[in-house]
Amino acid sequence: MESILHAIDFILHPDLAYLLQQYGVYIYVILFLIIFVETGLVVMPFLPGDSLLFTAGMLTVVEPGLNIYVLIPLLLVAAVSGDTLNYFVGKYFSDRVLNWKYKNQPLVKKEWIDETHNFFEKHGNKTIVLARFVPIVRTIAPFVAGIGKMTYTTFTSYNIIGAFIWIVSMVLLGHFLGSYQFVKDNLEKFVLGIVFLSVLPMVFKFVQSKMKK
Repeated sequence: MESILHAIDFILHPDLAYLLQQYGVYIYVILFLIIFVETGLVVMPFLPGDSLLFTAGMLTVVEPGLNIYVLIPLLLVAAVSGDTLNYFVGKYFSDRVLNWKYKNQPLVKKEWIDETHNFFEKHGNKTIVLARFVPIVRTIAPFVAGIGKMTYTTFTSYNIIGAFIWIVSMVLLGHFLGSYQFVKDNLEKFVLGIVFLSVLPMVFKFVQSKMKK
């Protein structure tokens, strides 16, 4: 049990400096897979996207062997392709979920799918972009966009825009702050701060909905 808990903790809070020392250039593959899986598999929303990007950006300054000019394009491909996979998985299941029934009653009604489609056609562009900065939501958003049959060309455009803003901003933030000794000495606090800022929009929306009620 202890080994399982240790493995889970390592997945949720990977020590990138240790991985870089142990696996060298293969760190690029590890980072690619983590971002791809977090954005591409709707069942894996708990992976550390924001803090991982910040830490990776910081390591391009403090650790030899991690090149920011390789890192950013690679993670852009991972983020865009992950969301694309998630979109098509949602689209694939959109018709099948209509056949799921419980006591001869449909679990998902067709009008729900149609409403989701209409919502993403009207507001999906900003949803796809902003979802990149919200843990869990960034994993679910492309899946729901696929279920709602959001137009693929529209989805792809904002998928790329959102991925670019997310990857570049988080990696560069870590890269530039990583040159300060204070940040190096308090890395864990900065990572926790990034996580807190990431979930803040969800907290705000929750409080807002409660106040409206």
